[in-house]
Amino acid sequence: MKALKNFLQTYSLFIGFSIIVLAIVEWLVRSKIVPSFIIPAPTGVVSMIFANWQPLLIEHLSATMLEFFIGFSIAVIGGILIAVIMFFSKTIEKIVYPAVVISQMIPIIALSPIFVLWFGYTIWSKVAVTFLICFFPIVVGTYDGLKSCDKEYIEMLRSMGANRFQIFQKLQIPMALPSFFSGFKMAIVFALVGATIGEWLGASEGLGYYSRRMSGNLNAEGVFAAITVLTIVGILLFALASWIEKRVTNKWSKAN
Repeated sequence: MKALKNFLQTYSLFIGFSIIVLAIVEWLVRSKIVPSFIIPAPTGVVSMIFANWQPLLIEHLSATMLEFFIGFSIAVIGGILIAVIMFFSKTIEKIVYPAVVISQMIPIIALSPIFVLWFGYTIWSKVAVTFLICFFPIVVGTYDGLKSCDKEYIEMLRSMGANRFQIFQKLQIPMALPSFFSGFKMAIVFALVGATIGEWLGASEGLGYYSRRMSGNLNAEGVFAAITVLTIVGILLFALASWIEKRVTNKWSKAN
């Protein structure tokens, strides 16, 4: 109850504003001021979700979440590993960091057909898009966080007899956590977007595929139903990332 009360106090203005906007849209569509094929009525979107909950949530959402989970997990593990290696090796940093930056300068839409060419219409083409789109914030957030540690603190620990590993564990990792989790929270949302983009360009299931199919059928309610589900899932994932951040930072600060 306390968590719910805090949530309502924090986001009450946003919730109220959203309700007003949805009510206005509902009125505009019902009054025929705005055609329903451009923006459907919110009640129609909700009805579409309930009427098609089995294929929408069980078949398509589960496919998108599997692509998300695999791509995001690889990005987090690989991103942390590369950031730590760059932090300890200036030579590796000079080689890898520019490549990481360049990878984000190429539009994902341009790379997606290449992934389809390499992996076909399998899950791995979507995983590749998901990985690429959320890999960058993990690497940069972790690397910048590790570099942000004040040299005076490092020298102080060295004067107390701490070795390189102890400094890394007791000082540099805790100092890097805020920056890492900033990238982590961005990446967890980007990963969902990446999975959806991959499905748009070539898939037989998933919310991106579902919304593309509904768009081809000029079914605006179906398109917005998929968008609504993706939005709700994205909000829940971001909330989960924030909860993980609080748990990890609190435990690490107590342990050190």
